[in-house]
Amino acid sequence: MGRPLKVAAAQVGAVHRTTSRAEVLDRLIKLVEDAAAQQVKLVVFPETTFTTFFPRYYITDDAELASYYELETNETVPVTNTKNVKAFFDRAKELGVDVQIGYGEDTGNGRYNTAVYVGGKTGEVLNKYRKVHLPGSTEPFDLDPNTTNQLEKRYFLPGNFGFQAFRATSLKEECAGSSPIVGQLICNDRRWAEGWRCYGLQGVEILCCGYNTTAYAPQLWGGDQNISREKAYEDAMFHHKLVVQAHAYTNSMFCITSARAGNDDGRHPLIPGSMIVNPEGHIVAESKTEDDELVIATIDLDDCKQGKERTFNLGKHRRPEMYSRLVEEGGVKPPPEP
Repeated sequence: MGRPLKVAAAQVGAVHRTTSRAEVLDRLIKLVEDAAAQQVKLVVFPETTFTTFFPRYYITDDAELASYYELETNETVPVTNTKNVKAFFDRAKELGVDVQIGYGEDTGNGRYNTAVYVGGKTGEVLNKYRKVHLPGSTEPFDLDPNTTNQLEKRYFLPGNFGFQAFRATSLKEECAGSSPIVGQLICNDRRWAEGWRCYGLQGVEILCCGYNTTAYAPQLWGGDQNISREKAYEDAMFHHKLVVQAHAYTNSMFCITSARAGNDDGRHPLIPGSMIVNPEGHIVAESKTEDDELVIATIDLDDCKQGKERTFNLGKHRRPEMYSRLVEEGGVKPPPEP
């Protein structure tokens, strides 16, 4: 019988610094509506979906900076009730569609790059994840408006929830009475094997990952500062697919990746590459544009069993006593020169 589930990656095209929140919200609601019309049960949205990717800018105006976050204090939680985005979550609940979406979270005591998974049947937040691996720096490379800075370390604290899997109980009925086991990563987290393996050890079947990945940022990457835009785009797409396909395979799980794509402000290009990857590492569906687009596939969660029970049977084949260096060392420590 299997455990079939129709899922989608909701790619979102260009969102400029001047794009209004209302316009973005309308676009996101349309994507949910289009997904529901095609009987999709889970839609995964990108990182910081409700606004442009503001960490690329050096922002000195406190009011502007605050406008990019959703305020979640004890009085306003959860995010599904906050005034700027409530209409999106309300519509998803009306349609009965599970959504995972990223945003800037302001707790009043700290700011995080966050994603929530919200059940479509009840509108309840089933899990919240905060990005662990923040890239970039606290200071800009320069103040040239054409430079793509990466200031996540300036605008966010590192995530403090770890890599906690959860059951999407909202999808239990759709999946033959067995709720999918879900994990979440955000953008740069997908490049780090540790998070994937934490989820693999919890039996995760669906990994949700939204991202904003620049197609041209030589100052961020280092290396050849004269790299062409064409070669930079090619490399960014290659590395994105490489890490997702490899880690989905080595942890025997599906992965749904959703891009914020397009050319923000006409000068900050982002790669597309929204895709659904199966537990064998194959891409089963992929975006065809850099615009708003649904990438849809029907997956069978029982396809995770082969890897989990055979090649990557973690309980049978792992040697954790050999891996102490992974948690003892925070950085590279080469052996001494003889």
